[in-house]
Amino acid sequence: MNGPKLGLVGDVGATNARFALVAPDGSITAPRVYALDDYPSIADAIETYLTEELPARRPMLAVLAVASPITGDQVTLTNHNWTFSIEGLRRRFRLERLRVINDFAANALAIPHLREGDRTQIGSGAPIADAPIGVIGPGTGLGVSALVPMDDGSMPIQGEGGHVTMAPVDEREGAVLDLMRRRYDHVSAERILSGPGLVNLYNALCELSGVPAAPFTAPQITSAQVGVEDPRAREAMAMFCAMLGTIAGNLALTFGARGGIYIAGGIVPRLGAAFAKSAFRTRFEAKGRFTSYLAAIPTYVITRPLPALLGAAKLLKRP
Repeated sequence: MNGPKLGLVGDVGATNARFALVAPDGSITAPRVYALDDYPSIADAIETYLTEELPARRPMLAVLAVASPITGDQVTLTNHNWTFSIEGLRRRFRLERLRVINDFAANALAIPHLREGDRTQIGSGAPIADAPIGVIGPGTGLGVSALVPMDDGSMPIQGEGGHVTMAPVDEREGAVLDLMRRRYDHVSAERILSGPGLVNLYNALCELSGVPAAPFTAPQITSAQVGVEDPRAREAMAMFCAMLGTIAGNLALTFGARGGIYIAGGIVPRLGAAFAKSAFRTRFEAKGRFTSYLAAIPTYVITRPLPALLGAAKLLKRP
């Protein structure tokens, strides 16, 4: 930032919006979380936050990371009905500069600034300096990005990799996807690897097994106790982790992400040791002739809260 200007950063998903202030020295303060369904628009949520945290002063700069492709001035969230004009939002809050980026591009920008305690490694491998890095994260949707080294720093990729077509690896996965293809015109990775995707998986497995599905939510399916009591919930979790490994391995191959693959989002960091014991890493490496290539690439779970706000705060400093 040029001069002592206060900044606003936001991470807007499909369920929650998270805002924080960035001081002129770059420190992040006053993070707060708001449920999207409690506000008619993003402007209303920002106004509430600023009124509560900063009634006598307003930020001059802002970076908002949103769960949506950014293709022009008008932005509509992929998995929620919020829509807004970037220029209109800038004018409403009298900002000198407002940048809006994809939420997982912000997660990617945070990676170089994570400390050792902000991540947990899953499996083996070691990062190669100045190599691309991949980021993936199941939450309400499935976010995907990458960080590509450039001569003047690193560039985040604002892609929509969560919507690639999901492919099966074995007959059981094939049966699940066949069933889901009868219900959706396109079975993307997000249809499986997300909170709603977990419910899709569980319901499909129950149908294939000829048993009634319980009305579980995604958090219930990930519960260890439910897994003990319901074999299909246990199988859904196992399949979820394995299929995430497949997509993460695809991401690593696509970008040559020898700097590592990082997992963010609201689901995996809560799984703890259960994720480390899952088939994720085995499936990540299972790419035939490129198994040894992938075995050398480290995979990490980001344990730092709200990493996208960190990435957005770093972007505030860029001209």
